[in-house]
Amino acid sequence: MTTTIDKDIVRAFAPTGSLRASINLGNPILAHRAADGGAGGAGGVSVDLATALAERLGVPLELVVVDTAGRSVDIVAADDADVGFFAVDPKRGASIAFTAPYVLIEGYYLVRDDSQVRSNADVDRAGTRVVVGKGSAYDLYLTRELQQAEIVRAPSSQAVVQTFLDGGYDVAAGVKQQLESDISGMTGLRLLDERFMVIRQAMGVPKSRGEQAAAFLARFVEEMKASGKVAAALDRHGIQGAIVAPAA
Repeated sequence: MTTTIDKDIVRAFAPTGSLRASINLGNPILAHRAADGGAGGAGGVSVDLATALAERLGVPLELVVVDTAGRSVDIVAADDADVGFFAVDPKRGASIAFTAPYVLIEGYYLVRDDSQVRSNADVDRAGTRVVVGKGSAYDLYLTRELQQAEIVRAPSSQAVVQTFLDGGYDVAAGVKQQLESDISGMTGLRLLDERFMVIRQAMGVPKSRGEQAAAFLARFVEEMKASGKVAAALDRHGIQGAIVAPAA
């Protein structure tokens, strides 16, 4: 069935004639660099959803591929991209209208085997240095939540583990799957037994595009969840440890 989309909605999402979707490669659960260089150089769940949205609007898709969540937020907030994929955070909500989450992802702490940090409660202590990816969802969260520990910001989420190792820091924080991938084959490291946060991954559109655009995107995400397309994308890309968010 073909649905006619209001022209004002199409213009709100694609003022340049194409849907410019900001894709953050810093979150391997949602996006990765395409091995064949196709699809604008990226693939993954975010790209699948962006493709579906462009098809719904009847416009070409243009990927704006970046390496960090902070950069992705900046691009969408500045209207240099039309839609993006972010962890919901109040600070980011100043300029971006978020949908309800479509995927839930767990944030975990990484320490050395001989660390005295045994639980999440042990992290927020004076003298503890916690490495995070600059501008990431867990950077924003831990900046608010940690009262005594010192936060050390790596250039990106991908650089967290190496920064942690090179600097002799106490704790590394990140998306569970990213940490597990980065320490694959290493010894002497362990994840703590419980998550410190649940990252709510949503789509977002600049608030400057208006309430109708925000409402349209919110309905789109709910349809993608309800129809099983988000679950299918997670399965297609072999993603484990992330779950489809419940209906809003």
